[in-house]
Amino acid sequence: MLEIRDLTVRYGGILALDKISITVPKEETVILVGANGAGKSSLINAIIGMVPTAGGSMTFEGVDLAKVAPSMRAGHGIGYSPEGRRVFPTMTVRDNVLAGASRIGRAAQADVYDKLATLFPMLRDKSDDLAGYLSGGQQQMVAIARAMSASPKLLLLDEPFLGLAPVWIQQISDAIRQFSKSGVTVLMTEQMAVPALKVATRGYVMRGGAILREGPVAELRSAALAEEYL
Repeated sequence: MLEIRDLTVRYGGILALDKISITVPKEETVILVGANGAGKSSLINAIIGMVPTAGGSMTFEGVDLAKVAPSMRAGHGIGYSPEGRRVFPTMTVRDNVLAGASRIGRAAQADVYDKLATLFPMLRDKSDDLAGYLSGGQQQMVAIARAMSASPKLLLLDEPFLGLAPVWIQQISDAIRQFSKSGVTVLMTEQMAVPALKVATRGYVMRGGAILREGPVAELRSAALAEEYL
């Protein structure tokens, strides 16, 4: 579904990504594991068009993303939940979630919200609460649900477990598994390798803007990963 070849990203004189190549097969969950500064978020930002690329290629379902304006990539089926639980604090939970579904009618929005509330029951219980008063885990659920409200083909999750208690990590992990079962392809970044590798099918270990190791998650759980990253 997503093919990235020899992708290079620079911030001024700093090389953030050095000829990165990854493949994200359809209906799989792929994890990018690495410490802070490894280049994970730079790769996600390049996919959505937030940072310019200095070389390489990105194709999504055969479409060259370089020819697609950043504002149009969501329309091609790419959803994005950013790092840091970025919700609209003075808007209700329901309005936050449906901000990602502005292109569909009210009846369709209600149906989408109901489906997402089966994955995240908190959405039903707190639909009228202001998002700014939620806990960190609840805000992360709202951010992910907002990305899913547009029914993307590819969901990008940037550090979905960052700073969360185990109970929220478990709920979000369960939701990611359900996304995959429903046919959604997921590409996620994480520093917390252990819980992330439990939901992924394939993974890439990143360091210093390069791919250090790649393969099925069973291989990445090995002692080599513990030595090289954990």
